[in-house]
Amino acid sequence: MLYQRSSVLFNEAKKYIPGGVNSPVRAFKSVGGSPVFASRANGAYVYDEDGNKYIDYISSWGPMILGHAHPKVVRAISETAKNGTSFGMPTTLETDLAKLSLSMVPGMQKIRFVNSGTEACMSAIRLARGYTNKDKIIKFSGCYHGHSDSFLIEAGSGVVTFGTPNSPGVTKGTAKDTLISPYNDLNYVKTLFENNKNEVAAIIIEPVAGNMGCVIPKQGFIEGLRKLCDQNNCLLIFDEVMTGFRLAKGGAQEILGINADIVTYGKVIGGGLPVGAFSSRDEIMNKLSPEGSVYQAGTLSGNPLAMSAGLATLSELKLNDNIYQSLNDKCSYLEKGMYEVLGKTTLDFKINRSGSMISLHFCSEDVTDFKSSQKGNNEKFKKYFHGMLNEGIYLPPSAFESYFLNDALTYSDIDFTLDALKKVSKTI
Repeated sequence: MLYQRSSVLFNEAKKYIPGGVNSPVRAFKSVGGSPVFASRANGAYVYDEDGNKYIDYISSWGPMILGHAHPKVVRAISETAKNGTSFGMPTTLETDLAKLSLSMVPGMQKIRFVNSGTEACMSAIRLARGYTNKDKIIKFSGCYHGHSDSFLIEAGSGVVTFGTPNSPGVTKGTAKDTLISPYNDLNYVKTLFENNKNEVAAIIIEPVAGNMGCVIPKQGFIEGLRKLCDQNNCLLIFDEVMTGFRLAKGGAQEILGINADIVTYGKVIGGGLPVGAFSSRDEIMNKLSPEGSVYQAGTLSGNPLAMSAGLATLSELKLNDNIYQSLNDKCSYLEKGMYEVLGKTTLDFKINRSGSMISLHFCSEDVTDFKSSQKGNNEKFKKYFHGMLNEGIYLPPSAFESYFLNDALTYSDIDFTLDALKKVSKTI
């Protein structure tokens, strides 16, 4: 395929935008080459500035669960925009989306809207600290909760070693309050509690991880975290920015049968517009300003365009809950096909899947945490990514990201994808 215009546009963007992009993964640094510049999208397809068409397996990194430019979502945004795009005042749209969201998820009584998943997770941590009067948090290597300082901490060398900042600008003081555990290692978490008695405000976790590829929690892991939180007067925060309203109406909480104390949302809840949210029980949420003393605010929070897009998307998902079965079936079909194609090669590979999230790793050992995900052959992934791109398949441009299917995707699209994989697998 020709990417001439995309290359020119990228060089132009780099003059004015750091790295030419407004989110690092878009720059193709982990796979090489110049990023593809999108011009439009519809249904399961994205079109670039060179006129190339791609079957889209990132769905804008998750939110486009119904497909691009879904008529009901587009109509809702258009109709709302006619009456104004922002007021800095409350609207009924905020209440309507709050009621709808809370009706779909277990255990949550109130919700606050923000502008991104990062904001949602950052605010959830502040709320947990304010509610418990404790400072430290536990997070897991490989789980991404946005770019707030608390979350940009890498693991220390042992359970008594504090993590260290993995981005300039993050203070050592922040790192001291962030304890790191490997994902799927309950014993490590127990030791962190033992070494930090009565100091941990919250555990924050992606209940199904999506930023080291798709990684599924081992049997008993999430249940064990729930028990440890109860024993240590600590809050369990589910970061469901990816999984919320995607894996099921009730997200990972519904799938796993485990209720968190605070849940964060993004992506699907905004229908493709910038939205985040966090929710909890009354006694926790009532700690938020203006009702309580924990401050959180945002000029564009509850923006009417974003609220209308979220309302249209969640209404469709609630009305047609067969969408989840449809997505699961399609992703299962893709997974089975990938096993059949790659199983006929000499390639080492592992496939992880949960609902409509899936990832392919070029390695021989199971991918259960960040350490094992790093053992994948990145050179093979680069060949795979660019090979599929040339065949008209747009995949995440990183070995450490999950695919996100959308319901506009057809079985013919998946068959086309598997045919492309047959060709590409011979070149890896």
